[in-house]
Amino acid sequence: MQDQETSWQSLILVAIVGILAVISFNAFVIINPGEAGVLSILGKAKDGVLLEGVHFKPPVISQVDVYDLTVQKFEVPAQSSTKDLQQLTASFAINFRLDPIEVVTIRRTQGTLQNIVAKIIAPQTQESFKVAAARRTVEEAITKRDELKLDFDEALSQRLSKYGIIVLDTSVVDLNFSTEFSKAVEEKQIAEQRAQRAVYIAREAEQEAEATINRAKGQAEAQRLLRETLTSELLQKQAIEKWDGKFPQVLGGNGAVPFLNLDVTKSPK
Repeated sequence: MQDQETSWQSLILVAIVGILAVISFNAFVIINPGEAGVLSILGKAKDGVLLEGVHFKPPVISQVDVYDLTVQKFEVPAQSSTKDLQQLTASFAINFRLDPIEVVTIRRTQGTLQNIVAKIIAPQTQESFKVAAARRTVEEAITKRDELKLDFDEALSQRLSKYGIIVLDTSVVDLNFSTEFSKAVEEKQIAEQRAQRAVYIAREAEQEAEATINRAKGQAEAQRLLRETLTSELLQKQAIEKWDGKFPQVLGGNGAVPFLNLDVTKSPK
C-alpha cells in the first residue's frame, strides 16, 4: 500500500516538473536578426517592440507576433486616366520594409503582412498612380516614363510612411494604353512616315532642278567663252592647219576653184 502511494507521488512529481519545464520553455522567445516582435498579453498588444535577442513573456496568457523587417517585394497593378482622358494601366514592383519603431502600431491596426499589402499598399499604389498620371498626357507618360515614375515614387512614399512602411524602390513592370490610342499612334506614325517621304522627294527634285540649272549655266558660259575666242583669223588658221594640200575632186556648179585667202606677205621666219 505504501509502495503504491510512493508511485503515485512520483508520477505527480514528474508531471509537475514536466509542466514547469514546458511553462519555463514557453516563457522565453527568441527574435532573430531582421525580425521584430510584438508581445500580446490576453490579446492586448503591449507597447515596446521586441528586437533581436531573447525576451521573457508570461507563459500561457501571452503570445508574440513576429514581423519580417527585411526587404519585401510585391507586384501591384494600377489603372488611371491621364490629363487627356486616356486610360493608362500599369504594374508596379514595390520594394519596401516595415519600420521597426512602428511595428506595434502595425500589429494593432493591420495585423498580418498580407493585410498590409491588401489594405494599405495596393490601394495607396492605385492612388499614387492616379496622382502621377493625371499630371501628363498619355503620350508624355510613355515618352517621359522616368518623370512618371519619379512622381509616383514621391506620392507613394509620402502615403505609406504614415503607416510605418518604408518604400525603398519601385519599378514600372508594365505600362499599357487603350486600343484607341494605340490605333491613333499607329496612324500618326504612318502619316509622319508619308510626310517625311514627301519632304525627301521634294528635296530630291529641288536638288535635281538645281543641278540642271547649274549644268545649263555652265554650258551657256562655255558657249559664250567659245564665241569670244573664235575670231575669223583663228577659224582661217584652224582651216589651214587641217587642210591636207589637196583641192576638192568635185567642184561647184560653175567649176570655180575654192579660193583661200592666204597672206603671202607674212612669210614664216
